[in-house]
Amino acid sequence: MTSRLVSIGEAFEDVIFHGLPRLPRPGEELRTGGFHRTFGGGTLITAVAAARLGTTVTVLSALSGEAVQRLAAEGVTAVNLRAPREPHAVSVALSTRRDRAFVTFDGANTLLQARLLARLARRLPRAAHVHVALGPDAPEAWVPVLMRLRARGVTTSWDFGWHDDLPRRSGFAALLRQIDWVFLNEREALHYAGTTRWDRAVARWPSLAAQVVIKRGARGAVLLSGGAELRVPAVPVDVVDTTGAGDAFNGGFLAARLAGHALDQCMRWGVLTGSLSTAQAGGLDGLPTARAVAQALAPTKAPRKERTT
Repeated sequence: MTSRLVSIGEAFEDVIFHGLPRLPRPGEELRTGGFHRTFGGGTLITAVAAARLGTTVTVLSALSGEAVQRLAAEGVTAVNLRAPREPHAVSVALSTRRDRAFVTFDGANTLLQARLLARLARRLPRAAHVHVALGPDAPEAWVPVLMRLRARGVTTSWDFGWHDDLPRRSGFAALLRQIDWVFLNEREALHYAGTTRWDRAVARWPSLAAQVVIKRGARGAVLLSGGAELRVPAVPVDVVDTTGAGDAFNGGFLAARLAGHALDQCMRWGVLTGSLSTAQAGGLDGLPTARAVAQALAPTKAPRKERTT
């Protein structure tokens, strides 16, 4: 396969109940008119976000037949590692305007990491960049893969998601050192840095990974790279559902990076893509096109003054 970006990791059928006034309490039933069924997971959302922005993308994941069809419609090549008759993963999301909760059935994803590692041991993807979206069961097993990719001149990024025991898994620190770009949300950034304070996390991350992007939702995003810190504010939007906004950010950032843009522009692409994606329910349907991002980034012209005589 030859693509500018290869996105590797877990995928899900997403069942989303949105527009909830709050998350339900134990034993309580809430009702909502907001319901959406789609496909998601960081692997798919990042891939489709980048594809809509003009990047050629291939996905390696365990996919349902419908997900493969949806990716094809988005111009994304799919390599399906789900065996016939294996159940695909399903995730149910409960979403308010500010918060989310999930229940997930892993299905074929329980076998995915072993299959990914076996495939990558046989053949590395042809790409400029490889993005991984999963919590590694055995981080040390991924270190040689990233080292081989780096030797071939392929850059990498990783979005782990939330995993309570990930910092204690063997090889996690070594894996972080091999990744070119680590994508985190604020809660993950604190937890994986071993602190509850934002300032300490920002001070510590440069010693853990080469380049880190921390997504802070309504507070924008922060880039830590080469001893420098770059902050980009959020974009005001009328939010319908925040599902997948962080993964959409990843796709926007990587599309800009692969197009050769400077880091400040990559951050703006990421923030815009993530923000605009929340205008519709689910992680895919609200993803913007390259034209929409370009229009949002275009400087506003001051109104021309009329000449008077």
